[in-house]
Amino acid sequence: MPGPGYHNPRKNRVRQRPDARPSHGLRQRLYDLLFTIETPAGYRFDVILIVVIALSVLTTMLESVAELRAQWGAVFAALEWGFTIVFSLEYLLRLVATNRRLRFAGSFFGVIDLLAVLPTWLGLLFAGLPSLIFLRTLRVLRVFRLLKLWKYSREAQYLLAALRASLPKISVFLFGVGTLIVVLGSVMYLVEGPENGFTNIFVSLYWTVVTITTVGYGDISPQTPLGQFISSVVMIMGYAIIAVPTGIVSAEIIRGEPDETPEEPCP
Repeated sequence: MPGPGYHNPRKNRVRQRPDARPSHGLRQRLYDLLFTIETPAGYRFDVILIVVIALSVLTTMLESVAELRAQWGAVFAALEWGFTIVFSLEYLLRLVATNRRLRFAGSFFGVIDLLAVLPTWLGLLFAGLPSLIFLRTLRVLRVFRLLKLWKYSREAQYLLAALRASLPKISVFLFGVGTLIVVLGSVMYLVEGPENGFTNIFVSLYWTVVTITTVGYGDISPQTPLGQFISSVVMIMGYAIIAVPTGIVSAEIIRGEPDETPEEPCP
């Protein structure tokens, strides 16, 4: 068992359900290996799996380079099948180990695990079809494996929890921003008009979104002094609008992060 100085990087990363863990036997040991990290074997398994995920995504990225694909296509294909077999076995073993199979299969990371292997198997199934674009799209979907890394990061779990807790406040904020965009877009349509590129309210809404997010493509720009003044105000507002959701999420992260300061014993 890990010593007293052992740090669990996945502590509290998932809400463990006692009914999901088998009570005894091989399935219980398999569950502890795949779903927990309280044992050295479970920790080593997760470290190895993280390395395999990173290598599989790197292989997919390298395969997208035409020159490398032409020279090393057979190697990439062999590596891809190796990764697919590993991830397929992992997915099947997780289904075997847990008592809550449907819950795992329908969970976020269960779906990600399935998407990590589905493109290669579908590519084999539809290999005879002439639609190369379809097969290329399936190959690109293999980068979903990168999302598997999220479940091995405690900090990522804190972020996801903070986003969920912030959702009501952010929803109200986004509704307010949407209302502001409609109002400003309508005002700019009235101020500038079709002669200055604001041909309809939808185009004005596009300009408002581009300006308020401080992107500023420049394909449409106000020409009248009043329109330019409004544009300046919108750009300044954009910085404040971007800062608000960041502050909401940051506050939830600080609120939800556990205090790991060691407690001093009373004298």
